[in-house]
Amino acid sequence: MKRNLTAILILFVLTLSCTWTGRKASRAEAPEEKKDTVYPLGFCTDSFTVVEGKVPEGATFSGLMGSLGLNGDNTYKLIKASDSLFDVRKFRAGNAWRAYYEDSASLCYLVYEENRVRSIVFQCRDSLAAWAFDKEVIHEEKVADVTIHSSLWNDMTEAGASPLMIVELADIYAWTVDFFGLQEGDRFRVLYHQDVCEGEVFRIADVEYAVFSRGEKESHALYFDQQDGGNKYWNEKGESMRKAFLKAPLKFTRISSGFTYHRLHPVHGVVRPHTAIDYAAPTGTPVMSIGDGTVISRGWAGGGGNTVKIRHNSVYTTSYMHLSKYAAGLKVGDRVHQGQVIGYVGMTGTATGPHLDYRVYKNGTPINPLTMEAPSGDPIREQYKPALDSLYRLRTHKMDSLLATKPIL
Repeated sequence: MKRNLTAILILFVLTLSCTWTGRKASRAEAPEEKKDTVYPLGFCTDSFTVVEGKVPEGATFSGLMGSLGLNGDNTYKLIKASDSLFDVRKFRAGNAWRAYYEDSASLCYLVYEENRVRSIVFQCRDSLAAWAFDKEVIHEEKVADVTIHSSLWNDMTEAGASPLMIVELADIYAWTVDFFGLQEGDRFRVLYHQDVCEGEVFRIADVEYAVFSRGEKESHALYFDQQDGGNKYWNEKGESMRKAFLKAPLKFTRISSGFTYHRLHPVHGVVRPHTAIDYAAPTGTPVMSIGDGTVISRGWAGGGGNTVKIRHNSVYTTSYMHLSKYAAGLKVGDRVHQGQVIGYVGMTGTATGPHLDYRVYKNGTPINPLTMEAPSGDPIREQYKPALDSLYRLRTHKMDSLLATKPIL
């Protein structure tokens, strides 16, 4: 009886052991499920040694490739293979690159970040090739409500909007708002779209509608691009936001001297009129014509140094003095356009430092450039007014609705 019981136990253990072994073998022999792997850059980056950096000032694509180990012949072939995708003349200093090496010696790939979204991948081994990789971009509709307390930059950020919006607003309101003279309490409301990549706003796609308020006075700007011509922003009356004159003829550091009839001259020490605005700016800062016009004078003006005068129409003339030099090829009789560079800031003539002496004459009489009312561009054509009016009501309602639901920051 004991012998039979022992045999039964041995048989049970052997059976259990074989079953377990069989299960293990079955698992080991089962083929693994194959999955398609997609590599964002077009190759598996984990199997390479990576060297990264930024394009140095003055570097060329060929020079960088040579420093990374690719010979001149293959670099030339790579440039030819990628010429429809990437223009090596647009190789920019400061842009990031990553080089991928096999065995720390053989350059296999170069990834060049062309911009915030797009990278160009250059295959430097086997068949030379190139392709683009674009990161995901999210398009968002946004609304901003910004009241000036300290600075437009700080207040824009505090309101949860990207400071990139400042550039757009400065362009839209270039002819109506002095962005260097914003006051506490001034307010911007904006309906717009932005592009976001990897959680960072990198572009304001478009501004549909904006309102600038100072006290009870409002300035509306509505995007409407159905009419031929350069104007794309209009107020609710169909008047162009693009005026005949820019607010300022340059990007300046500060106003060093204002318009007055009683100024103590800094060099001669006597009180005399200063019917100009002096903009302090570094030597070489580009000076632009504030509007379309004709050059009527270009030359030395005594204490005014190198001077350019432009007649814009039968009413307005402007003068730009103390220039370090004139724009290349500029001569009397030339027709210039709004925003065109006519010269560069300097301190020629009688001056204590680099600045632009800027003057505006109306019917031959000097007027204060900071307070003059610039004439409007051509209004929208009659056939477009109903569409503009409908769009104005629609976007006003949309902005008000979005602002009403916007959380208070």
